[in-house]
Amino acid sequence: MPLVDPLSNISDPEVKALVDFFNETLGFCPNSVLTMQRRPAIAKAFVELNMAVMENHGELTSEFKRLIAFVSSNTAGCRYCQAHTIRAAERYGSTSQRLKNVWDFENQLCFSEAEKAALRFAIEASMVPVNVAEITEKQLHQHWSDDDIVEIMGVIALFGYLNRWNDVMATSLEDDAKTSGEDLLQGISWVPGKHT
Repeated sequence: MPLVDPLSNISDPEVKALVDFFNETLGFCPNSVLTMQRRPAIAKAFVELNMAVMENHGELTSEFKRLIAFVSSNTAGCRYCQAHTIRAAERYGSTSQRLKNVWDFENQLCFSEAEKAALRFAIEASMVPVNVAEITEKQLHQHWSDDDIVEIMGVIALFGYLNRWNDVMATSLEDDAKTSGEDLLQGISWVPGKHT
């Protein structure tokens, strides 16, 4: 059971206009946003932050940002965000090989050395307590510009917020996200857990 039930719709017109972003990304408005909507200023600020973080300016793609988000959420253990991020990565064109093997990226040829450096950083930056090794930072700087690193860290920080929000709130998982989790996350024995 969720700690707080999501509202059935978005009443604030500003937030409602912003939510189209999620219809493109996921195909629906997440229950997390419908819960935040109880305080529209929180929902609006979150949606705007999400849009800013996921906007691409450098070498990162929309697909790869969602894979970074998945690795971060996988490290944090948030089943809700794991399902959402893998679904979004698929919707942004990730191959089945990348989707099925992202948690084992170190051993996969479908990930470049630059991508491996970013995903390694995502794991270490998502741990509690944070434990980013010097070698990881060095490898990150070998492959990515400072501006790209800011985008990578933006994704990790955004999902740090979402992982905490959804795990504590036990946000109920939407049917489409649950199906994506069941279909795409078989390799990690994914289950919705408390997000039913």
